[in-house]
Amino acid sequence: MSNFHGDFNQKIDYVFKVVLIGDSAVGKSQLLARFARNEFSVDSKATIGVEFQTKTLAIDHKTVKAQIWDTAGQERYRAVTSAYYRGAVGAMLVYDMTKRQSFDHMARWLEELRGHADKNIVIMLIGNKCDLGSLRAVPTEDAQEFAERENLCFMETSALEATNVESAFMTVLTEIYHIISKKTLASGDGLNYGNAATLKGTRIVVPGQDLDSGGTSRGCCMSS
Repeated sequence: MSNFHGDFNQKIDYVFKVVLIGDSAVGKSQLLARFARNEFSVDSKATIGVEFQTKTLAIDHKTVKAQIWDTAGQERYRAVTSAYYRGAVGAMLVYDMTKRQSFDHMARWLEELRGHADKNIVIMLIGNKCDLGSLRAVPTEDAQEFAERENLCFMETSALEATNVESAFMTVLTEIYHIISKKTLASGDGLNYGNAATLKGTRIVVPGQDLDSGGTSRGCCMSS
């Protein structure tokens, strides 16, 4: 499994749409910039409306084009939801671990996601800004408990320091790939554009994630 920035005339085997959701100013755009371009802007402006970026990756010798969508977290942009979620096969629920309110809103965002997206979408809970450890307002255990209860993947990230950003996106994309490639193989289909209706539940282990006291790895799970 590796990333590459090769010839964009290459054959694309899969296109996966992944959406970023969560309150404003939790770092969604910074996570996207870090993953897509390995960039971080200290004076990043608030996202207006919707934007997306793509990144072409190699997963299991297949060429996967990740289409990552980012939207403003402010209430006045909520009207975009139906189109925003349409066709998404993955979602990143992002909160700021220094702002308790942004974590408390995760249940609402998850409810909205499940109301608009396919029920089998792959979802990861992201606690961003883990570089600000002294300002932590959300204990890791609280987030783990929420993720386990809701059957979500979970990671803490830092877009500033690039901590776990690549791992978080690749975990979701690899999970989607495994599910859809199995479906494609079984049906004999060729190019699959990430139709969420084809997804079936499965589990994978999140790499390098043993934050709980027992030292066991977190599983990456389907929405229920």
